[in-house]
Amino acid sequence: MPLEHFDWDVQGVSIVHLQGPITLGEDTRRLRDLIRQMLDEGKQKIVFNMADVPYMDSSGLGELIAAHTTTKHRGGRLKLMKLSPRVQDLVTLTKVHRVFEVYADEDSAVESFEIQA
Repeated sequence: MPLEHFDWDVQGVSIVHLQGPITLGEDTRRLRDLIRQMLDEGKQKIVFNMADVPYMDSSGLGELIAAHTTTKHRGGRLKLMKLSPRVQDLVTLTKVHRVFEVYADEDSAVESFEIQA
């Protein structure tokens, strides 16, 4: 199953629900294209809902970090929410949780943008 997504807006925050693994190849290209498209559309507050991402390899992790860096350099913020258990383990093991703000639910993720404004 390739990486798919759908998104919606909550109080000016773009919530992107990712579905499927994030692995080397087409999945990482889709993620890269997605973040660039969102930034080109002027979306600056982005949250990736990772609840339906069952697996992510090192390339996927690298692309996620690149998305964070690209967003930051273009004046935006990218946060994560609802990490699946395997992705949570990977993020913790690699200490990527020091790079990203991670939230348990949509309300707290959206609220975090208001607090930082």
